[in-house]
Amino acid sequence: MNDFTLKNFEMTRRFFLRVVEDLDEAIIDVQPLGFNNTIHWQIGHVLTVTEQFMFGFPKKSSNLPENYLELFGNGTKPSDWNEGVPALHELVSRLKEQGTRLQSLSPEAFHQPLKKPFMGFETFGELANMALYHEANHLGQIQSMNKLVSTAILNK
Repeated sequence: MNDFTLKNFEMTRRFFLRVVEDLDEAIIDVQPLGFNNTIHWQIGHVLTVTEQFMFGFPKKSSNLPENYLELFGNGTKPSDWNEGVPALHELVSRLKEQGTRLQSLSPEAFHQPLKKPFMGFETFGELANMALYHEANHLGQIQSMNKLVSTAILNK
């Protein structure tokens, strides 16, 4: 499971970055009808939640600015943003750096029990698999939003 999980992180992040790097920046802050957020938020959310799950952000990790929780944490939304929102290129850079750190995790770490169960998960490996599911889910959201917004803009 350990090497498999690390390979899945590498593959998922590679696909995620490929999609994100091909986005038209003109559409990342458009909120499509029926969605609670934007592509910009989705990207920052994946980065922030993965940092929380895998590296204990913000208490155990200083790899992201603390305001990322206010911008991209659960329950946040772009309509509440005022300032300090990172540009797409900054998020992409941080995603790449985080991907490198993910790959440097020890395979043995995935067997470690969590200090207390979280969302029903009892080991770090179970939490890691949730992080993978979370990223893949948001990748699908980004792809759907991109298609919706791009089609709407082209049809005007």
